[in-house]
This record gives sequence, C-alpha cells and structure tokens, in this order.
Amino acid sequence: MRIDFVISNLGSDGAQRVVATLANYLSEKGYRVRIITFREGDRYSLNSAIERIRLHEALFIFDSNLTRAAWRLLDFYKKKSNRPDIISSHIHTMGLVTIPVSRLYNIKVVVSEHNNYLATKMTPKKWFLWNFLYRFPEKVTILTTFDKVYFDKKSKNVIVMPNPLSFEPSIGLEHRNDKTIVVAGNLDRYHHKGFDNLMHIIAGVQKKHEDWKFKIVGDGDKGLPILQAKAKELGILDVIEFAGYRSDIKDILQTSEIFMLCSRFEGLPMVLLEAASQGITCIAYDCISGPSEIIENGISGILVENQSIDIMIKETNNLIENRTFREQLSRNSIKNIEKFSIDTIGTKWQQVFDELISI
Repeated sequence: MRIDFVISNLGSDGAQRVVATLANYLSEKGYRVRIITFREGDRYSLNSAIERIRLHEALFIFDSNLTRAAWRLLDFYKKKSNRPDIISSHIHTMGLVTIPVSRLYNIKVVVSEHNNYLATKMTPKKWFLWNFLYRFPEKVTILTTFDKVYFDKKSKNVIVMPNPLSFEPSIGLEHRNDKTIVVAGNLDRYHHKGFDNLMHIIAGVQKKHEDWKFKIVGDGDKGLPILQAKAKELGILDVIEFAGYRSDIKDILQTSEIFMLCSRFEGLPMVLLEAASQGITCIAYDCISGPSEIIENGISGILVENQSIDIMIKETNNLIENRTFREQLSRNSIKNIEKFSIDTIGTKWQQVFDELISI
C-alpha cells in the first residue's frame, strides 16, 4: 500500500512531528510511504525507505502557498503512476488542496485536524472547507472528544485520533537537580503559545525563587526580539535562556525538573505528550482541549485555570518547594502516557488505512 503524507512543510511544529513519527512507523511496518511538502523546513529524521517529494518551486512571482500546493499536486498526480492508494492530509487548510485533488483523481483521502475548532477565527476558506468540502473525505480525524460533536455536523466520517508519542517513556526526577523550568514552542506564535503572559509568570516566580531559571526552546525571528524586549522591561532577561530550535529536546526534558505549557489554546499538544513521557513534572494551563486529556490534575501533573497568571505562579512555586510532590507527579505521568504510544496510535492508523483500501 502506498500512502502519501501531504503537509505544507516539515518544520519544527507539532503537526510536522506527528507526520514524521507516523511516516516512520508505517514505513517500518512495510507500507510504501512518501512525504510531500510545498515549502522548505525539514527538521525531523526519516527512515531511509521514506521518499521525500518537494514540490517547492514557485509558480508565479506572487503565489500563495495554497495556490502553489494545488497546482503542483495536480501536476504531480497527473501521471497515473505517481498516484498513491491513500492521501493523508495534515493541517486543516491543506484539505482545501487535497480534497479536490483526491476527488479529481479518485484517490482516497484522510484529512487531519491539528487544533480544536475554537482555536482560530472563522475565515471564508475555513468555512468552505468545514461546511462543504468535509462531506467528501473518506475520513476526517480530530484530536480529542471535545471536537467530535462539532465535526460530526460537518462530516459523517469523523474519528478521534490522538497524536502519537514520538519518544519512549523515560526516567523520573530522582536524579535531577538543575532547577530549570522548560517551555517550548514557536516564538513567532507567542500569543497562541502564551509566551507574552509567560514573561509575567517568570517575573512572579523569580520573586520567590531567584535560583531557578527558565529555558525557552523554539525559534522565531519575529517573536524573539519582542519577547526579549518584554523580558528586559520586567528585569528577567538574565534568568531566561532563549535556546532556539533544538534537535536534542528529548535530552533537555530528561535533565530538567519542570515543564510548563502556557498556551491560550491547543489541539493535543505534542510537546506536552513528550514532556510527560520523559519524567519531567508538567504544569499546564487547562486551555480548551488538550492538556486535560494528558494530565490528571494533582495526579500526573498540574492543570491551572486558563490564563490565570497568579494561579500559575502560585502552583509553580508550590512545585518548586515540594520535591516529593514533583517526583510523585513525574512517576504517575510516565504510567499515564502509555495510551499515546506510537504502537497504540500507529495501530489505529493502520486499521483506518487497511479498512479504506478494502472498500
């Protein structure tokens, strides 16, 4: 069976990590896998058996990403031997491209949402996709049960498919003592990721715990100077390490003591899944969908009222001051994360693809 994963790029965000993880898993299971992208940004290691198709060449002087993707994919699949058995389309706007192309060439398509339906404002493109095009894919996958009632009204073929964990579960906190709180995400999306509020959280934690540091992992040329300026204004620039993109995020999670997620909204955050699996104590805003599916409050981590800076500061200080509690949360998070293992989620994807190919 040939499966084409289609996504705008293979950069460092969570959806891209999902695609790389699933592609590697399915390749190892004997599926013929290709990853098709339309912009540069490869950040993840892929099995040698996976074929990379880069349809990156611009069509016009001023071409949009969707226009480029549509024309390039149409042209690529025009040759019958290039067509896969199934297209697996990722990040919802890519459905505007893959659904029409799949119908034209009679290719089965699975379209995957990577955020909750309330996360971004409604646009004409999104309205058209959800209210018209979503009638046509063989499957539409969503990340959590929160979205199912909404998307069931848009398609008869909606299934809940959580993100797969890309890391093997690892050690707990017993041998750590580096007093580092890790945060991760794209700095250019600082409002989405709550990094603007994070600066105030850091300032509040520093008032009681000057010996603790923050490490922010993620790149973003536009967001970095904005966050640095805010940190300088609050007098906390010297306690923050802006670490940029790091391919060794697993090692960072294995050696640090607390991971913080301060997003305003999420789907099912890959970085929180990864952190929970690596024995680091997790604290997260209980934003709409995502964190509550991963963390059981007070058992395997801490959930904080969404965007309450004062409560986040209070709960973080409590974690810092209670190592025994941190270790307990850490041990429980590793046990709780098994339901997101690549074997569990990968098997679910196999069942979907095998079912579609038999129809």
